[in-house]
Amino acid sequence: MKRLSWLAAALLVAAPALAACGTESTKPSGDSGGDDARALTVASSDDACEVSATEAPAGTISFDVTNTGSQVTEFYLLAEDGLRIVAEVENIGPNITRALTASVPAGTYVTACKPGMTGDGIRAEFTVTESDEEVEVSADEQELVTQAQDNYAAYVQDQSDQLLVKTREFVELYKAGDQDDEARALYADARTHWERIETVAESFGDLDPKMDAREADLEPGQKWTGWHLIEKDLWPARAGKYKSLTAQERATYADDLLANTETLDGRIQELTFTVDQIANGSRGLLEEVATGKVTGEEEYWSRTDLWDFQANVDGAKVGFDGVKPLLEQKDPELATELESRFDELQELLDAQRTDEGFRYYDELSGDEIKALSDAVNALSEPLSRLTAAVLS
Repeated sequence: MKRLSWLAAALLVAAPALAACGTESTKPSGDSGGDDARALTVASSDDACEVSATEAPAGTISFDVTNTGSQVTEFYLLAEDGLRIVAEVENIGPNITRALTASVPAGTYVTACKPGMTGDGIRAEFTVTESDEEVEVSADEQELVTQAQDNYAAYVQDQSDQLLVKTREFVELYKAGDQDDEARALYADARTHWERIETVAESFGDLDPKMDAREADLEPGQKWTGWHLIEKDLWPARAGKYKSLTAQERATYADDLLANTETLDGRIQELTFTVDQIANGSRGLLEEVATGKVTGEEEYWSRTDLWDFQANVDGAKVGFDGVKPLLEQKDPELATELESRFDELQELLDAQRTDEGFRYYDELSGDEIKALSDAVNALSEPLSRLTAAVLS
């Protein structure tokens, strides 16, 4: 949920393989019968969000989202409250079509297109109706599904718990005022636990802007709080003329970050996950790499982008590994390709390791950054097919 820079937009345009085109539905709006009623199209322009139907029967629903406008856009299926993200597809460049697939139970939802990737988006109510269609799942397949769900929930809960522990330690160091070296040393390590579950954290639309907003992404009137405000205060060298925060301001922003982290952790401990949420989360974490980490924008002040890069890849790999036994039954070729692409990307990341963690991003050459970008693009295309494959 971060604004795309010119470099990230260029990477998307240069990598058309990232676009996953689908088939347009021929069913009339509101038709609730047959598989085609679950195959919807979305035309996202600069000032409209045209969904081919306002309702669909419960089950595996696909949205083929085409950007007919001039700005990079994104599409969300939100819960009835308009805050919690059920499924999303981000960073859709002009004239690009990308697919979003999710298993959606009956209920009331909200669709939203975000041209320019800012604001609340162009919203409309969307209804998922009850369906009598029986989906037969073998006992063996159900066992794999349950295992994937349980393991991923445990992983997310553990990462959230570690995030809370490290954040408590970090804010105490930061508030002390005379332990900035220690706070700087802990910053990237603490952030790792956020980045591994970033798509889950972002699903809480009220918390993510408070905790992870970058200064360049602030909208008019939006108050800046969270990790990156503190990052700038700890690494002011790149800020030019910068007035350091007072001790009272430090305490205020640190306490606010900790309070929001505690709220996040409380919510996460209650979550359960479906296999499509796991697969879509894996894809979403790679999108975070492509649009923030590989461009060097995420950690603008500290230059610790590679720590975040690795953490996003960690989370994506855990998600993939969880559904891999299921995928191997349904599409073994895709499973093999994804495993290979993950290995190739990890090899490039390992080459940037140091005793302290990773090289700082401004130390990388243009060729090294391009190699990382190419590897991300090579992984992103097959990963975009993961959700549809495990739900087939």
